[in-house]
Amino acid sequence: MLPLLLLFGLLLLLLLLLLCHQWRHPNHHLLPPGSMGWPYIGETFKLYTQNPNSFFSIRQKRYGDVFKTHILGCPCVMISSPEAARVVLVSKAHLFKPTYPPSKEKMIGPQALFFHQGPYHSRLKKLIQASFLPSAIKPSVSQIENIVLRLLPSWDNSQINTLQQMKRFAFDVAMISAFGDQQDLEIERIKHLYQCLEKGYNSMPLDLPGTPFRKAMKARKLLSETLGKLIEKRQRSNEYGGGLLAVLLGGDGDGDGEKVEKNKLTDSQIADNIIGVIFAAQDTTASVLTWILKYLHDDHHLLEAVKKEQDAIFEERVREGGRGLTWDDTRRMALTSRVIQETLRTASVLSFTFREAVEEVEFEGYLIPRGWKVLPLFRTIHHSAHFFTHPEKFDPSRFEVPPRPNTYMPFGNGVHSCPGSEMAKLEILVLLHHLIIDYRWKVVGEESGIQYGPFPVPKGGLPIKVFSRKNKITSLN
Repeated sequence: MLPLLLLFGLLLLLLLLLLCHQWRHPNHHLLPPGSMGWPYIGETFKLYTQNPNSFFSIRQKRYGDVFKTHILGCPCVMISSPEAARVVLVSKAHLFKPTYPPSKEKMIGPQALFFHQGPYHSRLKKLIQASFLPSAIKPSVSQIENIVLRLLPSWDNSQINTLQQMKRFAFDVAMISAFGDQQDLEIERIKHLYQCLEKGYNSMPLDLPGTPFRKAMKARKLLSETLGKLIEKRQRSNEYGGGLLAVLLGGDGDGDGEKVEKNKLTDSQIADNIIGVIFAAQDTTASVLTWILKYLHDDHHLLEAVKKEQDAIFEERVREGGRGLTWDDTRRMALTSRVIQETLRTASVLSFTFREAVEEVEFEGYLIPRGWKVLPLFRTIHHSAHFFTHPEKFDPSRFEVPPRPNTYMPFGNGVHSCPGSEMAKLEILVLLHHLIIDYRWKVVGEESGIQYGPFPVPKGGLPIKVFSRKNKITSLN
């Protein structure tokens, strides 16, 4: 009996080894090369517990610019050339739909812009872009400036966590972008409920009592109800206010309540897209701002050059009676804008994006099965020496000359590129202007390195000590 049990155990072990081998190395000769990692787990832990540059570059050197892997429970094809990324995101975008984990879709809302393609997506994109055109965001300069002037004094002579404070700032700007500056009673409740929802964004999707996911979904339900009340209130009063909500309701978004062609969106469609815009506007902008303060702190000569540029704008404001910052001022911040561009490249906060093959696709001699995820690797392209000289070096001067087409995609590319990119750059410029003319900062502690999850940021969120700038030229007061 014992020999039979041993034989059975040996056969079972061999079968498991064979299945594991077939999982890790599918034998379909048309699939891209690569490894699927361990069953179900795939290579998820390897990707999210190490520098993504290492994960991508090791596989790119081993397999080439197109390779397969398995992350977050999904079979994936990763692509790391500008030409291939353009095919997926632009020229054949209809074959690759945007996709996100189901838990994210539940929290944000299934009608949000970035879960769709086709006519519904096109109509929504036009509406949302309308609220972020230069003509629409110019009046936001003074609103953003007011947020900055309320925020920065609370940092003076204090130690702050840069990432957390930048999230606070980006959230307040996102609320103005979404609702305008009209102070409805519902806005404060929306802020509170969104912050409850946010705590569950990166939690395990376990819908059990007491879990962050369950708490987040409860907040999401209440958030929809509160948004519904605000929508009904503004529709009933025929005063749409400003921001994206006004555009989605059928106003023009400038806050005067003038009605244009009715957009015929349901309340749930409006709510999902409002939440989606707030979600997209907060963490990414906060992460970029955190990196900018790190890079400027570490490069004294660059910081002095940026100070010189901002001081010149400040002096002009003083000469003109102590006026506030204007849109035209931000257009003259050439060096500061290049610092933002280089930060977007070097930090590559958006390392990649998810797409899903809607049908079986032949791609560069390989077969991508229907349902497989396809990930254009922005970080790999941004850090390639083929496209950027000395890519590991932080050098804003490289953007004095435009980069090669399709090699610089910090906001994505194609029809699903970020519609709020200009608003993000504007709020960064306004904050940097006032921070640099009024304050200086010093990184606290010896801890260095990068933490990942979900976006790459300096370890510990970059603790800094902030001081008033003693050699400031003059005061507007």
